Amino acid sequence: MRGGRFLLLGVVALIALMPLFAPWSKTFLVLAIAKGLAVLGIVVLLRAGQVSFGHALFFAASAYVAAFAARLLGGGELLTLLVIGALGSGVLGLLVGLFVVRYRYIFFGMLNLAFSMVFYAVLEKFYHYTGGSDGLILSRPSVLGIGLERLPFEYTLFYVALATAAVLGWLVHRYLNSAPGRALAAIKTNETRLEYLGISARGTLLVAYVISAMLAGVGGTLAAVMQGLVTPEYAYWVRSGEFVFIAILGGAGHVLGAFAGALVYEGVRMYLAVLAADMWQLLLGVVLLVIVLFASEGLVGLWHRISGRFAPAGREAS
Repeated sequence: MRGGRFLLLGVVALIALMPLFAPWSKTFLVLAIAKGLAVLGIVVLLRAGQVSFGHALFFAASAYVAAFAARLLGGGELLTLLVIGALGSGVLGLLVGLFVVRYRYIFFGMLNLAFSMVFYAVLEKFYHYTGGSDGLILSRPSVLGIGLERLPFEYTLFYVALATAAVLGWLVHRYLNSAPGRALAAIKTNETRLEYLGISARGTLLVAYVISAMLAGVGGTLAAVMQGLVTPEYAYWVRSGEFVFIAILGGAGHVLGAFAGALVYEGVRMYLAVLAADMWQLLLGVVLLVIVLFASEGLVGLWHRISGRFAPAGREAS
């Protein structure tokens, strides 16, 4: 246990120092963290045995909310945009959740996909407000009232994203191990027994759904601020598929799996897009098949299995 914590701290420290030695990695790491936060929302829903195939809805909604807020505020403040984006996606999550939490399994997943694609169509058609396929430009916000040039701003955004991921990851871990989180897991195993205990399954799932939407919202805002451009592609079904792919790759039952999967996915995609531009999707598909067939618990589960084999006999037994 203690060794695992030291390893985790070492990995975080390595990621924190990486942009200092490889400045090009800032964009890659911020986008990976942004997607990891959205995948963290998927992990929350998976605790209840539900999969959302349309979580890009909240990723995109928060990005557009941040873009509109930045216009109204004359560029805005970075932390303010993150809060506004999270609240915007949370409100949307509440409205959508009131409808979708009535359903389970494939119906739950496909309804989320349907809402996401409706939102994508709205973003494409209402081009007078959303910019259509060209999207909206998001001006560089200030940080604590200070306007920064591009390079120092990117460094600041990276460390803000890293700190945000650490805090939200810890909070989600605490939530999943609390009484509401255990009630959420009961939806997957025995929903009827949960109702007999006087706990509303729909209410429990709705709270988790709003939390999940807000996590995706923070990720969407970070991605939008980093790229400086928001397009309807944020809400496209392919982006939702990426989130589910990353959740499986990292380990669907682990908080750390969301970020591990996102880092590996973005890294593999970046290099494959350069080395095998015409077939990188095929190679990613092969990676997913290998994970599903030989490491069903994802990268985190695979690490636990490997580390357990090399652990001392006494510690492994304990």
